[in-house]
Amino acid sequence: MNLKALADTLGMSKTTVSRALNGYPEVSEATRERVRAAAAASGYKANPVARHLAVGRSNVLGILYPLLPADLGDPMFLDVVGGISAALEAAGMNFIIAPVSPSNELPSYQQMVRGQRVDGLIVSRTLVDDPRIDYLMEAGFPFVAHGRTGVSDRHAWFDYDNAAGIRLALDALLANGHRRIALLGSPLTLNFARQRRDSFIHCLTYAGLAADPRLLIESAIDRRSGYQAMQQLLAEAERPTAVIVDNHLSGVGAVRALLDAGVGIGSDMSLVVWGRMADALAGLDVATIDQPDARAAGARMGAMLLALLEGAPAASLQELWQPVLLPGASVGRCAG
Repeated sequence: MNLKALADTLGMSKTTVSRALNGYPEVSEATRERVRAAAAASGYKANPVARHLAVGRSNVLGILYPLLPADLGDPMFLDVVGGISAALEAAGMNFIIAPVSPSNELPSYQQMVRGQRVDGLIVSRTLVDDPRIDYLMEAGFPFVAHGRTGVSDRHAWFDYDNAAGIRLALDALLANGHRRIALLGSPLTLNFARQRRDSFIHCLTYAGLAADPRLLIESAIDRRSGYQAMQQLLAEAERPTAVIVDNHLSGVGAVRALLDAGVGIGSDMSLVVWGRMADALAGLDVATIDQPDARAAGARMGAMLLALLEGAPAASLQELWQPVLLPGASVGRCAG
């Protein structure tokens, strides 16, 4: 039996039957149960191609990504994308990555949604105030945010606990006698950067210390800016004895700046980096705030997006995973 025959038997339209079988929320529970019972009794099995045509789906999910030069060589990025792709492929869906320029990001979202080119999206590098999120919520378009926003209570998201990760790093440094600690951070328009900076200041305050504004860098998002930010810290008349870097890409640049300046990492200056760094520095035992199971995290985001397509409420799809601190030789006792 095909979809038309099942619909004729029930006296319903093909669209209603298809939406009932796929769990659309606008179909009543009574209708869904009636359709499912009739389908089971007749031995009906959906034709995937016909199903997607009937409900107006493209069978494609995607991510619009303002790629930085280092992203395609970033193991963490590739692990997350690999996990998303594997989860969606297992469900018979296709997954695409569409690189966009930062200035054209929102128009690209609008074109993708209006043109019905994809059924759902993963939104990355979330902002505190994020126009992409605002647009997708207003359009009622399925999406999962990789990271929280200022309105995260209203949409589906997956994130690691940024406050907890910074707290782990500071606890380790404070336990080793460090009191003059710097934060080399990403731009504060990014939500993760804001949360990590807020946690840094809060934890220092709780420890009875004041954050020195000269030791709060807010512009390091890649290797070059990480290198320059560390040079800025080294030029201070009173250098910090320890530095936390809030992302692994700028962490590579920060380490290189310390090596070029002849600063002993772990002896002259302690260092903790958020995220595992590139293989080029694999010989260095750097203490790391790690986001475990990046591939599993990607798979979970893919599963959450599929759940949205099946009608799950966005507010029920919000997950916060915990980072861990991987100790390293880059953290030592404060010498000063």
